[in-house]
Amino acid sequence: MKIIDNSITLNELKQLAENMFGDMVKGVVDIERGILAVDAELHADLEAVLLENGSKQNNLWGINLYPQLTGDDFIEFDSMINVRPSQGNKSRLVEDAAVQQKIRAIILQKVRR
Repeated sequence: MKIIDNSITLNELKQLAENMFGDMVKGVVDIERGILAVDAELHADLEAVLLENGSKQNNLWGINLYPQLTGDDFIEFDSMINVRPSQGNKSRLVEDAAVQQKIRAIILQKVRR
């Protein structure tokens, strides 16, 4: 597991994907702090690392990154940790377009192509 507070290259993400799932890297984004944790079997493990590192639960969102793909297919907003009826998110998907946009902006900043 890695916390990306600076940046990670697309090639590094591809290597992480190959080592774990083949084509995908799980990630959790802290939309308040602008950081990303990657490289675990479960989003919950990444969530725990960020919570231990000072993040707050309501700012953490699970995603999947597909380093071989581009555009909208690069980020998938799907994770069990996203199910939060108390925050108005009732499914595994990040339903709020504004939250999705924050996630995209952080990923764009953190992943160097």
